[in-house]
Amino acid sequence: MSDYAVFAHPDFDPNDYANAILAGEPYPPQPGKAKPTKNTGLAPASEDVSVAISKLTFSLDDVEKQLKNVVTTHHEELLVRAAGVTDLEGSLGSVRTGLNELDSTLEKLRLKIRVPYQSLQKHVTKLDRLQQASDILRRTSRFVILARRLELQLAEMSKADATESQDNAGTKPKGQANGTSASTSSASGARADTPSIESEDDKERAIAKAALTIAELTALLDASEGSSASGPGDVAADGDSATAGRGEHIPLSSIKAVAVHLPFVDAARAKVTTDMEAMVFTGLATLNQSMLASSLQTAHNLRVLPDLVQNLVSDLSEAVEGRIRSAFDLTRISKDIMAKDSASLGQGLLYKSRVRTEPTSVTAPQWTAALWGSLESLIEEMADCCIKVYTLEKVLRVKRDPVTDVVFLDEAMKVLENKPSTTFWASLGKSLEKQARDAAKGSTFLQQTLCAGYPRLLRLFHSFFTKIAVHTDTVYTQSQQSPETVIVLRALSNFESLYLSRSSNRLNEAVGQAFSGGARSPPGMSEGVNVARAVANELDSAKFDPLLVQSVARYAVSSLELLLTRTDNLIARERTATSLIGPVATPQQILNGALATCLYHCWSRLDKLREEYPESVVSILQPVITKLHDTFERIVDPLLAAIRRELGAIIAKLHRMDFSDSTDPMAAMGGGASPYMKDLIEKLAFVKNEVLAQYNVPEVSRQWVISIVRFVIKTFVLHASIAKPLGENGKLQLTSDMTELEFGLSAFMSDKAQQSKRGADWDAVGEDYRALRGMRQLLFLDNPTLASAKHTAGIPPLIVLHHILVRSPITLPHALHGWAEAEYVRWVEEHSDEEAWTLVDGDLTHWEKITEAEGGDLGAAAEYVQLARAVLANAQGRSAVQ
Repeated sequence: MSDYAVFAHPDFDPNDYANAILAGEPYPPQPGKAKPTKNTGLAPASEDVSVAISKLTFSLDDVEKQLKNVVTTHHEELLVRAAGVTDLEGSLGSVRTGLNELDSTLEKLRLKIRVPYQSLQKHVTKLDRLQQASDILRRTSRFVILARRLELQLAEMSKADATESQDNAGTKPKGQANGTSASTSSASGARADTPSIESEDDKERAIAKAALTIAELTALLDASEGSSASGPGDVAADGDSATAGRGEHIPLSSIKAVAVHLPFVDAARAKVTTDMEAMVFTGLATLNQSMLASSLQTAHNLRVLPDLVQNLVSDLSEAVEGRIRSAFDLTRISKDIMAKDSASLGQGLLYKSRVRTEPTSVTAPQWTAALWGSLESLIEEMADCCIKVYTLEKVLRVKRDPVTDVVFLDEAMKVLENKPSTTFWASLGKSLEKQARDAAKGSTFLQQTLCAGYPRLLRLFHSFFTKIAVHTDTVYTQSQQSPETVIVLRALSNFESLYLSRSSNRLNEAVGQAFSGGARSPPGMSEGVNVARAVANELDSAKFDPLLVQSVARYAVSSLELLLTRTDNLIARERTATSLIGPVATPQQILNGALATCLYHCWSRLDKLREEYPESVVSILQPVITKLHDTFERIVDPLLAAIRRELGAIIAKLHRMDFSDSTDPMAAMGGGASPYMKDLIEKLAFVKNEVLAQYNVPEVSRQWVISIVRFVIKTFVLHASIAKPLGENGKLQLTSDMTELEFGLSAFMSDKAQQSKRGADWDAVGEDYRALRGMRQLLFLDNPTLASAKHTAGIPPLIVLHHILVRSPITLPHALHGWAEAEYVRWVEEHSDEEAWTLVDGDLTHWEKITEAEGGDLGAAAEYVQLARAVLANAQGRSAVQ
């Protein structure tokens, strides 16, 4: 089949093929000239035409033979297909007949539908035009009726204006030549008051009606442009609404009967709008809510309420912004000062210089006074505008349209993004912040003046909040601040930051002066008082403002933290700071005493501030005040612990003494105090005169003295109660030591303030002193009376138990456990009385078991065991009752 590919090609053209053979060109033609390709057609044109014709003839014969072969091979199938074609021709004939019938039926239907439709279309077009004409006539009729009604309403307005003018003239009568009294004039004015009010109400009602009529007229004119306006008293109120035609709407203004009235309607609208705006301005100026409500109703009837409210809020905001700009304009202030100077001086003496934007040292007071006067005037105008905005919003919130019952505020919010008050506050805060920042950047004088006088500036804004509080819902008190007030005060943050920076510098200077001497001259009472006074003064300057005083308190905390840091660096923590060797205080003790004195007086002054300031301020200051006291205690506590440890070690030397009967009775009677007691008295005098004297804290040092006295008495009584063996001579020696101790403690507790009093204040010592006095009696009581609560009153049960064991052969608890006397006394101080009693009871039980096990005589100590059990029972009974 490749020999016949050229003839089988769909684009084969015999003419082109013949031309190509004659021209000797290949067929089909090949684009470009590439390498020789295999010829798929007949021989090239270089051959003779006769050869080409012979080839064609041979090919035709060959194709004919092949067709015969195919027919011969498939003749049965061809016959079958031929029979099928005959049947198909019959079917196609029936289909052709059906299609012809369908065409005829379709033609009949077209004749039945198309003609009536075209006729109906013509009638509908006529009806549409009739409806348009009817609608135009109806709207024209309504427009003319409303225009005539508007004429009557304008006549009523003119009549009300005339009546009001006559009433105003009647309230101000001229003086009469015949000497009529002033009382007659005032009486006539009073009688004219009521008609004036009535005429004003009539005018407001007439304006509202006229506005409603104008709105209906406007709606009729606008309805021709595509839609009918709906609203109070609209066209729909008459019954049938305007029908939207299929054709173009014809504007009413093109109707001659309507066009005649258009100039009058425009003039009436201008007059009503002017009167409405005048009423709005008058109502806002006088805060007359009734007049303002009437004017807003008129604006609502005119369909301009949202735009009116938006313009009013914008005008008030712009007025405040302009006044703020003027208040911070130093050029204007300079011109005002120059104008005053020119008025006070003669024109001939006046030297005209260029306008200054910064005062000189001579004119600074005048500029300062002018600036504060300008700010006071600004506050007045800000309050006036703010009250107007809130009055407008209040009327909008309360007023409703009598027909649609729509709240005017909701209607205005269709245009406004926020409520009028919110918009005003945002504009006020933004403008105030911008102008204050720009003015501070451009003028050093203004920045310094408002920074130094920031409390005064803040008081001006407090007066602003006070003035508007009556008419608004803003609150600015110590416990509550409205968001609006915070927004305004944030606008002054630039001046507040500068003021707080100066306040912080003053506090840091006070701290720096306190530590200017370093460790050689540490801060003391006066420095601590000065720092506390500086903090109190700064807080007192800002006390009137709840937010400012909190900011000042935070800066005060930073300064006090600096005080603590510098104090901590100076505190002496080496061993010499708590050494009690004597005979004088060490330099480290003197240093710590001065630092502790400084911290205490600073803390005591600041701790009293909680009574003067609210909880919000106290909560800021309280942590650092607590740190002051904690640092003070960290300095003092190690020293007090060292004093107790030293005194306890001296008292423990009591057990080195021999208190048995082997001592010389005459020495016990008149030999004086024991050596350990003399050491104790000397150490107490050293502690008082050298160590505690470094701390100039009378209130606290008195408590230290009382606590040391109680510790000494309690420790001494415990040690004395376990001194064994104890004979009669030893009892006398202990009594002598107790007397010496009492005198020594009395001298330790006495101070200059109590020199006029006789003796020490033993009432402050309380039960410990009674235990010391009772110890003397206990030494000389008979055995049977040791268990008597009457004879041992005031003496702790543990002391009585110790004394019973000392008299008996029973081992003492510390000896049983192998403790030293000082260890046992420390154990008793660290544990409760019940635990100490349990220890003694266990000692008794253990002794009884050991003695019985060893075959000893229990009767030798039976009396003492019985006494000890009785004392334990009484003590446990009293403890259970308590």
